[in-house]
Amino acid sequence: MKWPLVLLGLVALAECMTKVPLIKGKSMRQALMEAGKLEEFLERYPQPGLQILQLHVQHAHIEYVSVISIGTPPQSFSVLPDTGSANLWVPSIYCASTACFLQLNTPVSIQYGTGSMTGFLGYDTVNVGGIVDTNQMFGLSQTEPGSFLYYSPFDGIMGLAYPYISASSSTPVFDNMMNQDLVSQDLFSIYLTRNGASGSVVTFGGYESNYFTGQVNWVPVTSQGYWQIAIENVMVNGQVVACAQGCQGIVDSGTSLIAGPSSEISIIQQQIGASANSYNQYTINCQNMGSMPDVTFSINGVQYVLTPDAYVRQLNGGCSSGFQSMNLPSAQGQLWILGDVFIREYYAIFDRGSNMVGLATAV
Repeated sequence: MKWPLVLLGLVALAECMTKVPLIKGKSMRQALMEAGKLEEFLERYPQPGLQILQLHVQHAHIEYVSVISIGTPPQSFSVLPDTGSANLWVPSIYCASTACFLQLNTPVSIQYGTGSMTGFLGYDTVNVGGIVDTNQMFGLSQTEPGSFLYYSPFDGIMGLAYPYISASSSTPVFDNMMNQDLVSQDLFSIYLTRNGASGSVVTFGGYESNYFTGQVNWVPVTSQGYWQIAIENVMVNGQVVACAQGCQGIVDSGTSLIAGPSSEISIIQQQIGASANSYNQYTINCQNMGSMPDVTFSINGVQYVLTPDAYVRQLNGGCSSGFQSMNLPSAQGQLWILGDVFIREYYAIFDRGSNMVGLATAV
């Protein structure tokens, strides 16, 4: 017998649904700035290509974190729900539950751009919003080189991508939920609020129409590793400026910005009036927002419009671009990343049963 939908969030949507908060926390960049360590960090850890530090925190003033529990008795951990990776892991130094002793003789190593984790695999019961996931394999980190998590508002990461990209062949959390018939449908969905408001949720086992308007547009997954889809083009003010011959993108809740090949992102930065500072961070004059253009992604015959209010990040009295250069190669060419800047505007449904991504205008 399958269980009801389970939601990570603050809003009660139906009877018998279990709810836990998606917590808003300071970004690493804010913490680094307040500690006077930002410039030192960027000098010690340069950020070529796709970078977790920049993509998570450079232009966003919040990160979305869920609390889960591991072990018997349960111990709570804050984790980042990440559709751009497939492993669950938490730091072993903080783990005092039975899970720390149910170790497998299998090492695990995961690279996240500005940092990485290395450790070993363990297994135990994992509770996600009331879903009791038994015998879940997860990583226990022993090393986290650099300052990868030192300034993060979360303990670890809960990967929600396909098992193909899981390190050490670990079964991802959602796959275990499906295998044990713990969800009513083999899909989950993500709603992210704007401007730091409460109410962001991850829904396991379904999606809710009160989080979007209009219809859901379904897009086929083109490669079952990331949540990868085809993009037809990228336009600024109705003119194609990037991805002119079509390209591939991934819908990634673990990335704050929208990222793409450096040559094409540079064109978008010029079109919206963003300029690079000494750390190659793109800033914008806040007074220009009223005259800045829309940026539109054409996906499966539907146009997804991002207004300046959506792609300009306002932090500490300044404004910066929600677009980031990166180089993420794949068999289909360089990948774009549709991160939280995109998901805040378009409610995202991740359907493993049909291998589709559903997108609808978020409320």
